[in-house]
Formats: sequence, structure tokens, C-alpha cells
Amino acid sequence: MSEQPKLPADVALMWGLRDVTKRGPKPSLSVGDITRAAIELADAEGLAAVSMARVAERLGNSTMALYRHVKSKDELLVLMSDAALERPEPLPAGSDWRAGLTFWAKGVLTAVRRHRWYSKLPISGPPAGPNNLAWFDSALGALKDTGLSEESKVGIVMGLMTYVQGEIRLSMDLATGFDENPDAFTRYGATLARVVDPRELPALAKVLAAGVFDQVDAFEVTEEADFDFGLQLYLNGVAGFIDRA
Repeated sequence: MSEQPKLPADVALMWGLRDVTKRGPKPSLSVGDITRAAIELADAEGLAAVSMARVAERLGNSTMALYRHVKSKDELLVLMSDAALERPEPLPAGSDWRAGLTFWAKGVLTAVRRHRWYSKLPISGPPAGPNNLAWFDSALGALKDTGLSEESKVGIVMGLMTYVQGEIRLSMDLATGFDENPDAFTRYGATLARVVDPRELPALAKVLAAGVFDQVDAFEVTEEADFDFGLQLYLNGVAGFIDRA
């Protein structure tokens, strides 16, 4: 029998499967303690404030005590990216695939919005932590009665993840910009009207003439509407795929 490949270090860490040195006194910290403190610090001061030293200070421990469990800030960010999501709510009983995926997508949005810093985390690989995989499983479960192949289900969910993550990152960056300079949004239409030449940018000129950018005075409302619009467009495509399959 061939030997099982060794788990990647970050996966073993997220699943609590990494061996911790037994030398010395019994540790007073756990990986969970460190991760929670890092998340609290990021919530309060932003992701840039997170360092091993600041987390150690928050916990009342030395930085070296943290390194016994978490070897670097990069590992800490991996832990934060999984723990901050928490576990998904169960899909509504009796919901069809479309209602299930809509519920799922809005659940991801709600979970991430609790942590404004989340959109700044680097994405270095597919989901592998317990919470991220619970979300992955939930979305796949919404497609269980569609008759699609497992490969197709994964493709649909990965495409939906791409849409949701893209919207999260864009909307959070725009929200920060809106907080810093709301005039750039409320005057967007008027600003473009002064520089857009219909001969050079005819399609955009039609959008401006239709007044599409004249009502950008409630950014949060516009953001929600844009997310729902894009989500339903994506799900329309999924519906067509299911019908053809």
C-alpha cells in the first residue's frame, strides 16, 4: 500500500492536525485563542494592524509564545481567512437549487461584511479550511436534485464563488472610497458628462443621457441592487445549463 501524502502545512494547521512541540511547560495558548485575537484586532484597527507582536500583546503573552503554534504572519492570515467565515446557516428546507444558491450567496456576503478587512486577504489556493469547505459543501448541496454531474456542480459553485468574491472585493473597496470621498460618487454622472464626447464614447454617452448615474446618492442601496442583479444573471445562465443538461 502506498504511503499517504503528507498534508500541506497550512491545511494541517487549519484542521488542528499539526504536531505541537511537547517540550517545556504546558502551553497557555491555543491556535483558536491566537486566531480570535487576530480577528478582533483586525476588526478594530484593520488588517494592516495585525502582526505577531500586536496579537501577542493583545493576549498578554510574548511573541515567542505565539510562534509555538503559528510560525508566521502568513499562517495567521490563513487561519483568519477560515475562522472569520464561521459556519453557514442550513439551506432553507424545501428550497430549490436557485433559492438555495441565492440564500448561500447572500449568506457569504453577510458573513464577510462583518469583517471589512476580509477583502484584503490574499487568495493563494482553493478552499481547504473547515469553514470554507462547509460553505463549499452547502453550495454543492443546493444542486443535489438537479441531476447534474459532480463535475458540473463544482464548476457552477466555483463560478458563483468567483462572482461573489469579486463583488465583495470591489464593493468593499468602493465602500472605503465612498466613506473617504462621497462626492466622487454623488457627482459621478455630472463629472462624466463634462468629459465624455458622444463621438468618442457613444455607448457611455447613451448611459449618461439616460440618467443612469444621476441617482448615485445612496451607495449602499445601489450596491445591494447591483449584487442582486448580477447574481440573478448568473443564475439565469445556470438555469439554461440545467435545462440543456
